[in-house]
Amino acid sequence: MKLFLLLLFCHVSSPEKHSLEFFTTSSSGISNFPEFIGSALIDGVEQGSCDSDRKKVEVKQDRAKEVFKNLDWFSKQCEVLPTLFKAIMYQTMELFNQTGGVHVLQMIAGCEWEEKTGDILGLLKFEYDGEDLISFDFKNLKWNALKPEAAKLKLRWDADERANEQRNNLFTVVCPEWLKNNLIYERSNPRRTDRPSVSLLQKSSSSPVSCFATGFYPNKAVLFWRKGGDDLHDNVEEGQILPNPDGTFQKSSDLDLSSVRPEDWGKYECVFQLDGLNDDIITKLDQSGIRTNSVPVPPSEFPVGPVVGGVVGLLLLTACICGLLIWRRRVHGYQRGLEVDTELE
Repeated sequence: MKLFLLLLFCHVSSPEKHSLEFFTTSSSGISNFPEFIGSALIDGVEQGSCDSDRKKVEVKQDRAKEVFKNLDWFSKQCEVLPTLFKAIMYQTMELFNQTGGVHVLQMIAGCEWEEKTGDILGLLKFEYDGEDLISFDFKNLKWNALKPEAAKLKLRWDADERANEQRNNLFTVVCPEWLKNNLIYERSNPRRTDRPSVSLLQKSSSSPVSCFATGFYPNKAVLFWRKGGDDLHDNVEEGQILPNPDGTFQKSSDLDLSSVRPEDWGKYECVFQLDGLNDDIITKLDQSGIRTNSVPVPPSEFPVGPVVGGVVGLLLLTACICGLLIWRRRVHGYQRGLEVDTELE
């Protein structure tokens, strides 16, 4: 039952499909914020990041050294890419007849590898101010303009056939090899499993009760409400799995109490299941166990997700941005594979 739920609710929990994603963001008009941010994720777990202020790769997971092998090469890209993306940013602004203001250019790149079938899917797309701009067609090795304004970019980038061949090689050959290196690492090293602390939180007596789990690892987890042994879907709002600063994860699930009769409280329970953890962590719905605003929550257990949801949403315009860069799958000898000619005719 636990395995079924993990596979059903956790996209990254499939033992057969693996993904490597690079997110880079270039921004303009945003004060006190790096003009360039990037990070790399494997199966949804951040491996490293860098930005235009540090210009140095910050490794978040030890496995990154084994998976990517040549981290010096990535460090070099962190020095070069901010200038490249800044140029593309201003050229894109020109395409939209813009001379100033707050703007965000994102590149989302990577690959998916199906372990069982060997199927490989490459991804390379640019977004501008939150909307799709241009994407790469790995089948035809051509660019697709997703906005009329991107037609000029398409003509220019299509003409560089050599660069497009290298991009194809980077994301359909090199990228899957990195994923295979990651799989070898996982199978040759003991799996780390961190148990979370689970709390019931409530803002006020009329607010939903939030079952909040934090400090768990890996991010292949399920958190849900149950009544009398049956899973609940109505009057329940699921939260996303979010990262903590220390590399662990957190998740919440809110239960609307308006439909819960006082005499039925004892039938409700919050269930947490973690890949690699044999037993479920069950928390009974008990009034005496609920933390409210009158009971301070220790900083280490503070529900970052629910409280900063609005902030995260705002940052996603800039921090999706932050999303994923290390990735730039530029591996030794493939620098041009990710380069884009910055000259526009």
